[in-house]
Amino acid sequence: MDDLDKALIGHLRTDARQSVATLARKLRVARTTVQSRLDRLETSGAIAGYTVKLGAEALRPLIRASVLVGIEPRSQAAILSRLRAMPEIERAFTTSGRFDLLLQVAAESTTALDAVLDAVGGLPGVRLSESLIHLTTRIDRAQ
Repeated sequence: MDDLDKALIGHLRTDARQSVATLARKLRVARTTVQSRLDRLETSGAIAGYTVKLGAEALRPLIRASVLVGIEPRSQAAILSRLRAMPEIERAFTTSGRFDLLLQVAAESTTALDAVLDAVGGLPGVRLSESLIHLTTRIDRAQ
């Protein structure tokens, strides 16, 4: 990946809806150059896709929580398989320390969140869990 690729990705991270012509003008290269670079970056996997980042207004109805999960040895694969089937689980991270997984959960109500937390805690192989309900976002640098 050269400087032009990095600049192209930087512009797309700011606004992925920019046209090829707009990107070419900003980068001071031909449209065909931008298009071929995009094709190559997509084919190589450097660009895995394009998405929408929802603003606070669209996210407001959801209640989010981080859930720390301790699991029994050799249970991770089965637990992750069950977590994938739960649409409220947005992300799952492995961690070091006392807990084995960190889950990002989103639900439409406290009742729905409570049901998800009960379901996670009731999975075979889950030793313990601790949930932290998100209140106010103070910093958000997620891309």
